[in-house]
Amino acid sequence: MSILQSKIGIGTVQFGVDYGISNKQGKTSTLEVEKILEFASEKGVMYLDTAYAYGNAEDVLGKFNLSKFRVISKYIPKENISLEEQLNTSLNRLKVDALYGYMAHRPLDLLSDNGKNLEILVGYKSKGYVQKVGASFNSVNEIQPFLDNGINLDIIQFPYNYLDRRFEQIMKILKAKGCEIHTRSAFMQGLFFCDVNSLSSFFNEIKSVLKQIQNYPNLSGQLLKFVLEKDFVDVANIGVNNLAQLQENLKNISIENLALPEIEQNVNPKILMPSEWPK
Repeated sequence: MSILQSKIGIGTVQFGVDYGISNKQGKTSTLEVEKILEFASEKGVMYLDTAYAYGNAEDVLGKFNLSKFRVISKYIPKENISLEEQLNTSLNRLKVDALYGYMAHRPLDLLSDNGKNLEILVGYKSKGYVQKVGASFNSVNEIQPFLDNGINLDIIQFPYNYLDRRFEQIMKILKAKGCEIHTRSAFMQGLFFCDVNSLSSFFNEIKSVLKQIQNYPNLSGQLLKFVLEKDFVDVANIGVNNLAQLQENLKNISIENLALPEIEQNVNPKILMPSEWPK
């Protein structure tokens, strides 16, 4: 098993919902999830990234033995469902006694009400229900209060890819402080592979870049290696809709290719955030 391979995590949102701009297959079937997990286990891919809000993804994962995996889940603020209820529900759905990591899907919730929920998470950590506590960030503005107030989290997830380098310096700083750095969006939901001519004018700013890199061989391997080869990245989560995609990704990161060209522009943050994309 290569070092790069050991840093891969499987994002599981498509196990529970129909997700991704380039996903034409819909939600992954339970049978296909079983094949993905078996292959991942064989190849030493040990991280699974899921969440309370990922449809029935946790229920699907709970149908299988997850003892060989490091499972990370997340809670999302809900008016009628507390953090405690969500964590207990996730543990029950996944059929595990403890989680490797538990993160806030909305990071600023950890700071509200005088940090009540952060205190709750730390309490669950001390009781052994969670090994590492943290948050999943979308914007630089979200993490600034944590930095300003010297609040250290065990594990943090950031979007990071060939186009999206907003968090790069912050990742290096936090890694040096002992924080475990996870990333997502190596492929930006498959945007890198989309037919440029079929994309809306919203993406005009990056169409020329997409056209250029789509001419490079082994693009998926190149994009994934761009993230995995960074020493400040501990885990790069990738979404796969089927076993073939996972097999292809593992094969492609072992191929040596001419490196992708350096980007000479700062990309509009709205393009970097799928939540801002036209529906």
